[in-house]
Amino acid sequence: MLKKLYTDEHAGAGIKQRLPKIETWKSQFANYEITIEVPEFTSVCPRTGLPDFGHLTVCYLPNKLCVELKSFKYYILGYRNLGIFYENAANRILKDLVKACQPKWMMVRGEFNVRGGMKTTVEARYPKKR
Repeated sequence: MLKKLYTDEHAGAGIKQRLPKIETWKSQFANYEITIEVPEFTSVCPRTGLPDFGHLTVCYLPNKLCVELKSFKYYILGYRNLGIFYENAANRILKDLVKACQPKWMMVRGEFNVRGGMKTTVEARYPKKR
């Protein structure tokens, strides 16, 4: 009989943890895209406790509000010691950013470093593709 290595607790880790607030500011223009790069994203695997490293890219079309970068930096630093699978991290970052700034559309891409001989890229979008 195989021992279950990953539990439901592992799967849901970090999804509801409190993180620093993402602040916004009122956009003065219309119809322009913003891209934010985070080349040194770090979180922790909730099962092994080992660090995960990756490169995040956030692209969005503001509606009325833009993401304030200093607050976003502190928000991202909140992941440094947070146990969360990187698939969940990309989706949570998207959810939190959409809640903060209500963009017309947004994409969060996480390109995570090679682990076990495999590189993983996770892409989450708002609104969701049909």
